[in-house]
Amino acid sequence: MTKALHTPLGRTGLRVSRLGLGTVNFGGRVEEHDALLLLDAAVDRGITLVDTANIYGWRVHKGYTEELIGRWFAGRPGRRDDIVLATKVGSAMTGRVNDSGLSARNIIAACEASLRRLGTDWIDLYQMHEVDRTVGWAEVWEAMETLIRQGKVRYVGSSNFAGWDIASAQDAAERRGLLGLASEQCCYNLVTRHTELEVIPAAAAHGLGVLVWSPLHSGLLGGVLRKVADGTAVKSAQGRAVPALERDRDTIAGYERYCAKIERDPAEVAMAWALSRPHVTSILTGPRTPSQLDAAFRALERGLHADELAALDEMFPPIGFGGPAPKAWIA
Repeated sequence: MTKALHTPLGRTGLRVSRLGLGTVNFGGRVEEHDALLLLDAAVDRGITLVDTANIYGWRVHKGYTEELIGRWFAGRPGRRDDIVLATKVGSAMTGRVNDSGLSARNIIAACEASLRRLGTDWIDLYQMHEVDRTVGWAEVWEAMETLIRQGKVRYVGSSNFAGWDIASAQDAAERRGLLGLASEQCCYNLVTRHTELEVIPAAAAHGLGVLVWSPLHSGLLGGVLRKVADGTAVKSAQGRAVPALERDRDTIAGYERYCAKIERDPAEVAMAWALSRPHVTSILTGPRTPSQLDAAFRALERGLHADELAALDEMFPPIGFGGPAPKAWIA
């Protein structure tokens, strides 16, 4: 991947790859040996953004994925400097009452624990995994400012925030003289376009980068019907994809027929669509094998033509009249 295929993270000077390696499958779906090969393959091909969370690896134990990445760093001296490392805080790590959420106590303690597991001195992008409306922003930013001042965190991001959460968090940060949020990580794909209403407009207005998780909607847009028919479905037959497939089976069937018509892999088309969207900085791919990275790189390299984008809009129309709120629902 060339420098031209890297882009600033929102209004910051930090450059990230337009394809990011998501690690939610590491542990349980991807064994350690294969995960290490995936990390090598991704970085060797130019991916610099590696995204994880303190809770990832829960199928083995919470924190496992950070530990795995730490072992990867330890076995490859110098590799840490090649990576923009993103992790998350907020999800419950234990049954203890104070080991979850965005209290100052948990933010700082969780960061220290993540650093130990990752075997690194700093986190490039420390993301709040979800909003915690029981905690005031003054407390959140006090904790984040402490970590930044100590050199343990470089940038702060949000994940799964509403548009007004982004606005209120940013207002509180700016009143403290802080940069505030550098990015918002959200679920965004052809099936789930709700973020177009307020989340992405809020991110754009405040200069946040937008990182997209689940661009295939848990495999639903990766050729699920063909895989179910031939018995090769793994993730596409699980989780949030199940009710969506029941609801949108005819649309998904039409989508797969259209991809066959234009001779493109469904996963490639879905990722190319997400990469084409205004204000999207990077998409996070969650491959299980190095060969599955190929579709993401083809999506980045080939993109989609205007007529193909228009056809996808017909199959998966935006909410209401399209665009941001409130005009999306006002005639």
